[in-house]
Amino acid sequence: MAATRKVVIIGSGPAGYTAAIYAARANLAPMMFTGIQSGGQLMLTTLVENYPGFVEGIDGPPLMETFKQQALRFGTEMIPEDVIEVDFGNRPFRVKTDDAAVEADTVIIATGATAKLIGLPNESKLMGRGVSTCATCDGFFFKDQNIMVVGGGDSAMEEANYLSRLGRQVQVVHRRDALRASKIMQERALKNPKIEFIWDTGVEDVLDPAKGKVTAVRLKNLKTGTQSEMPVDGLFIAIGHLPNTALFKGQIDLHPNEYIKVVPGTTETSVPGVFAAGDVADFTYRQAVTAAGTGCMAALDAERWMALHDPH
Repeated sequence: MAATRKVVIIGSGPAGYTAAIYAARANLAPMMFTGIQSGGQLMLTTLVENYPGFVEGIDGPPLMETFKQQALRFGTEMIPEDVIEVDFGNRPFRVKTDDAAVEADTVIIATGATAKLIGLPNESKLMGRGVSTCATCDGFFFKDQNIMVVGGGDSAMEEANYLSRLGRQVQVVHRRDALRASKIMQERALKNPKIEFIWDTGVEDVLDPAKGKVTAVRLKNLKTGTQSEMPVDGLFIAIGHLPNTALFKGQIDLHPNEYIKVVPGTTETSVPGVFAAGDVADFTYRQAVTAAGTGCMAALDAERWMALHDPH
């Protein structure tokens, strides 16, 4: 076993990379397990126009590469492996991959969340090209266009109401004949003159990858079996997110929705010395800039915690 690391960061993306930048600049020599698929949800995003500092916008992958290179510049050690096991029961904490095991005085969890997808044949092919899982990220690109939202919960109603301020028309497709959303969110959407509901209907596929953009959606009425094609310019999937927390069950406290519990106003988890940043602990905002902000907080929290507890 190598010497105990001061900070181990699990996960990449805006939160993980920002934590690494701050920790490295504080001479904490962070080790970061980026995962085999590094970069987080922005790796699935084309143009990002709402991240400060990029006047003309920037595609998600090069933005994440910029974060990565900045973290490397200050000496972050990056391991492109997935963490398969953690032990937060004793300090130093233990973090394991298939090929390595390290000990850490502090751990920053930045494993993010994954948007639930429908599983359509063309869904991933058109992701970022008319298919989106984030209205506040991509709604701007659909000004005065026809938009479809899939889902029936609060997040779907929130997306539909937001998109109605931008698009020409918003159609909400739901598999049942009643919404699951809270009363106030339902009323707001049902009263909105720009929102139309398509009930008892599932989305069978989205077209057209050959054109490199969304042109239509294939629907199926689940009661009659009737299929139809609806021309749309954008498809927003709002059926929820799954935080990537399976690894930490039984090790730290989670909310009932499986996001990590943190002390409000901090990144502290139920285990002293373990911190959580980004979408793995945030089911409210889920933006790149807020993830980066909590990545900064986590590194500062870890640095201050070590100063107080002086593990060495």
